[in-house]
Amino acid sequence: MVAMNHAVIDPKIDLAAVKARQHAAWSTGDYAMVGTTLQIVGESLCEALDLRSGARVLDAAAGNGNATLAAARRWCDVVSTDYVPALLESGRKRAAAEGHTIQFQEADVENLPFADGSFDIVLSTFGVMFTPDQERAASELTRVCKSGGKIGLCNWTPESFIGKLFKVIGKYVPPVPGVKSPALWGTSARLDELFGPNAKEIRVVERSFSFRYRSSMHWLEVFRTYYGPMNKAFGALDPKGQAGFTEDVLALLEHGNRSLDRSLVLPSEYLEVVIERR
Repeated sequence: MVAMNHAVIDPKIDLAAVKARQHAAWSTGDYAMVGTTLQIVGESLCEALDLRSGARVLDAAAGNGNATLAAARRWCDVVSTDYVPALLESGRKRAAAEGHTIQFQEADVENLPFADGSFDIVLSTFGVMFTPDQERAASELTRVCKSGGKIGLCNWTPESFIGKLFKVIGKYVPPVPGVKSPALWGTSARLDELFGPNAKEIRVVERSFSFRYRSSMHWLEVFRTYYGPMNKAFGALDPKGQAGFTEDVLALLEHGNRSLDRSLVLPSEYLEVVIERR
């Protein structure tokens, strides 16, 4: 049995409204322009999971398909899901270009349309961590993973560059009160809460992904244009707010930049997680 614990969600929070707002944000811009640069993370996760050919794999909240393609390149049978159709279409085009046969299906990670134990492996790279109902999302990943299977996750940590960026965004566009921070998925304590009751073992490795752009301003231009949450944040601010937001983000970028030249090389820590299902 999969432990279902939804009682911790404040009943006064309109999760449907939160989800609708998030859906609008991720549908804005073109996340694929950003997401494709993270491909190495999906490759690393598939190696950590020791994927075998023929394994039935679900990539949940797949975005434009980084982990999807990484699993397909290892000759797995992959289903790729997201609730943003445009991102699935981007993944479908990438798969076609490489000649992979992958099932792409629109689906919400909090309500997956698959039977219990349908998959040998369930993946999510920087995807499921953004769901408003964390307990439900975790229980759904666990439910569709077979007993003895594995769940693989990559989640930004609270103290990573992206974790700090969340805080800067929250300073200008406050999050909905009572909704847990996505960055909690980047902590061992929260992972134990979400998956511990149904896990034989949870293995966590701290890794780092480096954002590599022409400059800090180039990163800001790309993310402001293509990364939905940033695009929405700028759109919600007046000119003074936009100026302050720009200043704070550039300061954060420069603080972490290790390039020593005009370019941007900015490490951001994340947790690579392998959960063995009971």
